[in-house]
Order: sequence, then C-alpha cells, then structure tokens
Amino acid sequence: MITLENDYIKVSLAAKGAELQGLFSKETGLEYLWNANPKYWAKHSPVLFPIVGSLKNNSFNYQGKNYELPRHGFARDHVFNFEKISETEAVFTLTQTDETLKIYPFYFGLKLKYQLIDRKLNLTYEVINTGTEELLFSLGAHPAFAVPNTPNTVYEDYYLAFNTDEKLTYWKLDDGLVADETENIELSYHKLNLKHELFYNDALVFKTLQSNCISLLNTKNDYGLHFHFEDFPFFGIWAATDAPFVCLEPWCGVADGVNHDQELEHKEGVIKLAAGEKWSRFWEVECF
Repeated sequence: MITLENDYIKVSLAAKGAELQGLFSKETGLEYLWNANPKYWAKHSPVLFPIVGSLKNNSFNYQGKNYELPRHGFARDHVFNFEKISETEAVFTLTQTDETLKIYPFYFGLKLKYQLIDRKLNLTYEVINTGTEELLFSLGAHPAFAVPNTPNTVYEDYYLAFNTDEKLTYWKLDDGLVADETENIELSYHKLNLKHELFYNDALVFKTLQSNCISLLNTKNDYGLHFHFEDFPFFGIWAATDAPFVCLEPWCGVADGVNHDQELEHKEGVIKLAAGEKWSRFWEVECF
C-alpha cells in the first residue's frame, strides 16, 4: 500500500489496478471513499481500460479476428509499476504483455498520476500509442464514495448537485448493453436525491451531460465533496443493490449498444490514437 499525505488529506493507493483505496480528510476526520465490502462490491475505484462497460457477447472484432474481453477491460486486475515521486505525488504505469496481446492486439502505455493539491486529489490518466499502428481504446473512472459517511445520516439524506444540468436524460441498460430507450429525470434546483431504487436496473448512463462538477451533499450537515471532471463525453452513476455508496463515473467510451456490429472501429466513443501520440484526461475531488 502506498500513502500520499499533506496537511489536509491522506490517500491510500494499491499497485494492483493502480487503485485508490482510501480518501481521508484530516480536517473533517471522515473517510470519503467506499470501503469495498464484498457483501456489495469489492472494489474502491477501478480504472476502466481498454473498454468501458460490456462488449456485446463479451467480444469484439478487429482486422478479421475475434477477441474476448471482460466487462471494463483488464487494467483493473493487473499490477502496475509505480514510482512515488514525493509525499504528495505517485505515478503508476502499465504496458502490454504477451498475455494482453492475446485478448487486445495493441501496444500501449497507460499512466495514472495521483497528486494532492491542497484539499484536492487529482487523478490524471495518460495513454500513449507505443505501437506502429493506430491504437483503439476507451477509458473510464469508477470511484465509489461512501453514503452515508457521517454519523446520524442515512442514504436518503444525500443528494447529487449538478453545476449546470436542470434535467437528466439517461440511457437504459439491457443486460449490460446500452438500449435504445431513454428516460428523463427532472431535477429540482439541479439536485438529484439519492435512493437505492435509482440503481435497481443497473447504472444510469448519460451521453449528454452538461455539468463538469457534481457535488455529493446531504441535508443533515455541511460535509460533502465536489467531483470535477473535464472532456468526458459519457458519464455513469451507479450503486450495487441497496449498497451504502454511489459511484460517479466519467467515461471516454461506453458499453456496446444492443445493436452494435461488434467491430471495434465502429464502437461508440472509441478513441483512435495514431502511433506515437499521447492522450490524457483528469478528474479531481475536493472533500469538506
């Protein structure tokens, strides 16, 4: 376990999956990250790479060959190399192996850089195409935040506040694939009240979200967090059935549609990176 720490926050990181496993505020004395209780969901904040969500039939076609990949890809289950740069910064890296090339025929470098900046944790993802042909990939975040995380509160006391959206349109999931059907949620003063039944039919998948900051707040006290993200065209909000957490998931990529032809080059949201090129995105969270 790797620890980063400054005057305001302390985070714990694991080499497996380069996963954030703890987010503690010294000022509030609260832990903000989900504890990965396997009764509900045994992860904290996995990286989704080289796909987001499920593939149709758990497979894709590329240059006439068929490959199988599990939901959300393989990076979250691999041990990353890491370097602790300072007390407040660490970098994790993953590259292709003979094993990954059998299921995903691309050469790549994936880097996760964690930085503590005052009261904020910043996570930057960087992908580089280390091969000679175009790299096709998706990438997403999946951090789970504890709800409730303060004494004398319950799940229904919490809500999500969107900095721009007044209405949410989400795509339904059909056995993990994006269906053609959408539903709307009218927000009250940009607020979505949390309740377990929101997620009884899997995640809420957004393709037209306008906000770039979502706050997790409650009606009983002033504790909470601001979750900021930039240039992620898709977003998911999810919790396991009746679980005491909520996931805020900015995505560059999305699960296959129910009518997808399984050709990787045609996949919705797939990123196409030329040889030698780099790509990056970030999110950050501020606890209070």
